[in-house]
Amino acid sequence: MAGQLRQLVFDTTGTGVCCTTIRVTLAGETVHSVKFTKGCVGNHRGIEALVRGRPAREVIALLAGIKCQKGTSCPDQLAKALRRALES
Repeated sequence: MAGQLRQLVFDTTGTGVCCTTIRVTLAGETVHSVKFTKGCVGNHRGIEALVRGRPAREVIALLAGIKCQKGTSCPDQLAKALRRALES
């Protein structure tokens, strides 16, 4: 994974998902790590393992638009967080 590590924290409170924050660490445009706070621990651990080491744009393409409740989901919120991270 090339690139300097940068860690970003995204507040998901009030977005209609169970997790309260998503902590994303990027190495360049590659997902180094993801950590969800609160919510469905098993599902979050699975998502964290599956996205580790993948290009952020690939993760966005895979997860954007997945719905769970209230028109969004934790994977969808992760995609939105990655999109914001790449834009910043």
